[in-house]
Amino acid sequence: MTMYEKYRQLEIDGRWIGLEPSNSDITYFCTPVDARVIGWENSIHYCFIQGYRDMVFAVNPETCADQYVYPLALNFKDFLRLILSCGSTTAVEQIIGWTKDQFEQFVTSDDNAIHPEQQTVLDIIKASLKLEPMDDPYGYVKSVQEHFNSYNRGIKYSNEYYDTLGLERPDGTESNMKPFAFPPVTFTLVIEDA
Repeated sequence: MTMYEKYRQLEIDGRWIGLEPSNSDITYFCTPVDARVIGWENSIHYCFIQGYRDMVFAVNPETCADQYVYPLALNFKDFLRLILSCGSTTAVEQIIGWTKDQFEQFVTSDDNAIHPEQQTVLDIIKASLKLEPMDDPYGYVKSVQEHFNSYNRGIKYSNEYYDTLGLERPDGTESNMKPFAFPPVTFTLVIEDA
């Protein structure tokens, strides 16, 4: 049984840690074709992608980074350990665009205060799955992302991804989307005598 399957058997309320389950098939233009969504935090979802084993990715359609899809952990066990360190997925997902100082300030701030219900979920994960918090969550995620970006560009996207970003489709087909054209604007210059 995988760590993800063991986690699912706990039947905890994942929304307290940013892993709200969903039975819907909602995806975004940037959701990889072979993604299996494992949880949601607002508009961000977390997934496994076929061909990348148990690696956990974030999919963020409103990214502040240059990427809409990026890895967070080599496996689900490490992903849970990151959550135990940070209290939820929020800080973990933001590492891609933060400095270490920004990360540490957020993790210790009132914005990241742990609610009692959240702590209960964290305690259940820790005790039931026998996991300990990650020692250096920032360094771990940065290392995963650097190694992934240096050797891998094989994530498959739908044609909608390329069309939305105005990129050429890798399969060579043409988009049926028409570029948005602004209507012509005319100006009338009025000069008044002084």
